[in-house]
Amino acid sequence: MSEFLVDKKRTHSCNALRTSDVGKDVVLMGWVAHRRDHGGRVFIDLRDREGLTQVVFGPEIGKQAHELASELRSEYCIGIAGKVVTRVSSGGQPNPKLPTGEVEVNAETLHIFSRSETPPFLIEDDIDTREEIRLKHRYLDLRRPALQRNFLVRSKLYRAARDYFHGEGFTELETPFMVKYTPGGARNFLVPSRLNPGNFYALAESPQIFKQLFMVAGFERYFQIVRCFRDEDLRLDRQPEFTQIDVEMSFITEEDIYTTMEGLISRAWKDVLGVELPRPFRRMSYREAMLKYGSDKPDLRFGLELADLTEVLGPLEGGGVPLFKTALEQKGIIKALRIPAKEAASLSRTEADKLEEFVKGFGARGLARARVGEGGEWTQSPLSKTVTPEARAAVNAALGAGTGDLLFFQFGSFKLVNAVLGGLRLHLGHKLGLIPEGQWHFLWVTDFPMFEQAESGQWVAAHHPFTSPKPEHVQYLGTDNGRVEARAYDLVLNGNEIAGGSIRIHQREVQAKVFASLGLSEDDFRAKFGFLLDAFKYGPPPHGGIAFGLDRLTMLLCNASSLRDVITFPKTQKGTDLMTDAPTGVAPEQLDELGVQVKKV
Repeated sequence: MSEFLVDKKRTHSCNALRTSDVGKDVVLMGWVAHRRDHGGRVFIDLRDREGLTQVVFGPEIGKQAHELASELRSEYCIGIAGKVVTRVSSGGQPNPKLPTGEVEVNAETLHIFSRSETPPFLIEDDIDTREEIRLKHRYLDLRRPALQRNFLVRSKLYRAARDYFHGEGFTELETPFMVKYTPGGARNFLVPSRLNPGNFYALAESPQIFKQLFMVAGFERYFQIVRCFRDEDLRLDRQPEFTQIDVEMSFITEEDIYTTMEGLISRAWKDVLGVELPRPFRRMSYREAMLKYGSDKPDLRFGLELADLTEVLGPLEGGGVPLFKTALEQKGIIKALRIPAKEAASLSRTEADKLEEFVKGFGARGLARARVGEGGEWTQSPLSKTVTPEARAAVNAALGAGTGDLLFFQFGSFKLVNAVLGGLRLHLGHKLGLIPEGQWHFLWVTDFPMFEQAESGQWVAAHHPFTSPKPEHVQYLGTDNGRVEARAYDLVLNGNEIAGGSIRIHQREVQAKVFASLGLSEDDFRAKFGFLLDAFKYGPPPHGGIAFGLDRLTMLLCNASSLRDVITFPKTQKGTDLMTDAPTGVAPEQLDELGVQVKKV
C-alpha cells in the first residue's frame, strides 16, 4: 500500500471545497486534468468523479512537492495535501464556471500513485474524437465528466426504483438467463450445452414467463432490475444486452398498474432531477394516437396533428385527383399534415422538395403538397390542376387551412401513410424549432390491437401471446381477429416508448383460443409453452405487469443522444466490443467439446 495512503486520508472530493473551507488542511486525490507552468509555479486541475479543484505548487509552499510537480502530466494519478486559500488572495482570478472556482489548494505534499502515457484523446466533454477510438479505450472515455454524470444518474435511478418498490410491498426476485428457446418475438442468442451435447439454451430476451410463474407461486408483487438479451440488428437506441425494470402484480386491473408505475416515475424524477411531476399522466387510445400523430408513441411537446381525409374525399371519389381515387379504390386511406403559415414561411420551395426525398426513407414514393393562397386556392402543386373546387374547399375546411399554410398529403395503406406522415411530423418539429427543451410529457397509450397481420396473411401477436384480450372481444377470437383489442398499454415520454406491458391471460380456455387464433395447434403451443400451461392448471390469479427500458429511461434523464452514453461497456452497431475485441473465434478443441461445428460463410 502507498505510504501516502497510510499517512493521509482523503478529506474532500474535488468538487467540495468552497470559501467556507479557506484555512483548512485538506487531502485530495484524483487525476491531473490540466497542467500549467507559470513562472516557477505549477498549476494543475485535479479531477475526480465529482469535479475539479485547482491545485498550486510553489517552492515557498512545499519545495519537494514543487520539484515533483514538474514531472506531472495529463492523467497522472496523484494525491496532494495542503491548505485551502482563495484565488484572489494569491493574485489569481475566480473561475465562475467551476463550483470550486473561488478557491485553490496550496499543495505542501505531492504523491504520484501512478504515471500515465499520453492518452489517445483528451479527457474532456467537448471532443470530436471518433467514437471507435473512444470505445477502444472505453476506460478512458468513462473518465470524461459528462459520462460519469450519466452513470451517477443511472445509479440514482437504480436506488430510487428499489427504494420505491420495497416501500410498496414488492419482492425482488431473480429469473434465469439461460432458458428454453421458444420461437417468436426477438431472435435469441443461443448457448451450447456441454453437458447435453447437441442441445442449446437461449439467453432470455425477457423474464416474461417466469414472472407469470411467480404470480402462480403466490408472490403477488414482484420486481427485478434484470439484464436481457436480443440478437437483433443494432442502432443508436438498441443494444444486444440491455436492462429492464421488470414488474408483475396479482389481483389488479390496468388502473392499478397506471397508479403504481406513475408513483415509480414520479419518485425517480424527484430523486434524480428534483422535479415534481403532475399526476395522473394523460391517457390516449392507440386509435387516437395513430389518427392524430401517425405513431403509437407520439411526442406531445408540440402540435402539428395529422388529419384523416378518407371520409372527406371518399364521397367525392378522390375530388378529381387520380392518385386519391386509386387509393380509395384500393381500400387505402388519405391523410394530411398542415404546417401553419408562420412556420411554413421558413420552408422554401427547394427545402420542401428535399422533404420528398426524406419521406422515401419511410417507404413513400413521393410527397404530394400544396401551399394555400388567397381565397383558398392551392399553389406550387400539381394537385391544383385536377382537384375540384368542392374537394379543395372540403379539405381546407377539414384541416383548418388558411392563407400561407403548407399542406402535405400521403395516401395508401394504413401502415405506410402513418409511418410517412408521423416521421415527417417529427422531422419538421425538430427542423422548425417547435420542440421545447426541459419538458416532460408522459402518456399512457392504451387499447392496442391484439393481433397484427403479416405479409403472408398469418395473424401474429402484436405484443406476446399471453396478453389478455378485452373481455368483450373474446367472442371475436379466431373469427374477426382484426377487431380484437388487447388489455395492453405503453408508457411514452416525449416520443419515446419507455415501458410496455399488459394484463395477462389467466384462463386456460381463453389462452387456447388465442393460440388457435395464431394458427398454433395444441401440440405446437404445448411444445413451446407446456410448462406454463401446466402451471396454469393450479389456480393462477388474475395478473398483469410492465417492463421499463432502464437504458432508455436513463438516456432521457441525462438528455443523452445515444444508449451507448448510458451503458458502461456498449457494443458497436455490428455487435462488437472494440475494447476486448469480442466476439472472437475459439479453439477447435473447445468446439469439439461442445459438439459444435462452425460453417464458414
